[in-house]
Amino acid sequence: MQSTRWKQRPPGSNWGDFGPDDQIGRMNLLTPHTRLRAIREVQEGIAFCLSLPLDFPGGNALFQHRKEPKFFHERRGEGYNFNFKLSNVCECFTDVVSDDAVIMYTQYSTQWDGLGHVGQMFDANCDGIPEKVYYNGFRGGVELLGPDDTTGGFGAKAIGIERLATAGVQGRGVLVDLERLHGRTRALVGYQGLMAALDGQGASIQEGDFLCLYTGFADLILEMNKKPDSEVLARSCAVLDGRDEKLLQWITDSGIVAICADNFAVEAYPARPAEGDHYPGLPLHNHCLFKLGLNLGELWYFAELAQWLRTHQRSSFLLTAPPLRLPGAVGSPATPVATV
Repeated sequence: MQSTRWKQRPPGSNWGDFGPDDQIGRMNLLTPHTRLRAIREVQEGIAFCLSLPLDFPGGNALFQHRKEPKFFHERRGEGYNFNFKLSNVCECFTDVVSDDAVIMYTQYSTQWDGLGHVGQMFDANCDGIPEKVYYNGFRGGVELLGPDDTTGGFGAKAIGIERLATAGVQGRGVLVDLERLHGRTRALVGYQGLMAALDGQGASIQEGDFLCLYTGFADLILEMNKKPDSEVLARSCAVLDGRDEKLLQWITDSGIVAICADNFAVEAYPARPAEGDHYPGLPLHNHCLFKLGLNLGELWYFAELAQWLRTHQRSSFLLTAPPLRLPGAVGSPATPVATV
């Protein structure tokens, strides 16, 4: 199988399976049938917000290249367009209006990783020369343009986050309660650990589901009150083992459309050492974003939903989680909602 962009695809990838120009990957498995199945999960009509406040974790101790939101306001007349009296426009008006703007890193807090977030150096042309390549063969410097590539027109011209937004991100979520099993002790969870957690809950995964992982990490973030202790966080809570090949194969075979976790990267980072001279530093990101076109959600907030599901001996719910429809972005803040 080939396309105009690549002559060989990475081993274990699905490039081309959803069409040569596909830009939403495994979200193709989110169908009217799977959405209707998800809607049947709603029995009580209770909704849970699954987002942290978007100014958390606070500072940039977790990741120095992302900074907390910064508000600013436009001037209007002698003041600003905030608490602005419209009587300044016409004396007959009684209105007071406020506008604001924000500079926000798209992956600072509760977020979606877009398919343009992580690619690999890969020989897609089969000429012995690795290139910067992303899902389905889209190229860094061609479709994904940054300041090093051009003096204007930055952004993802393909596989931007707006493609995920228009895919209709609503389906059946299944929460795996790793916090109940491990507390806040650091635990590296591979295939066996994940299957044991699912079996212990009596939960099952079906094609088109969102796999959601509650570890307690976001709860720690909130308790730190915008002063995150990176050393404490690095040794706390369960996290997926991205080097576990059996886990990666299960992700391929399961038909899930996304993995959403309450921790920083879904997988352990740094990951366990790997064999060979060259390998991905983020093996689960490589497998999901690069090979499968499977989106990852990070720093979601599951505590209240998890407690309700525990009390009612349930694991599944309706999940609605669109990103911003922001053309050219490779990630997006999110305010997901679970309905039970």
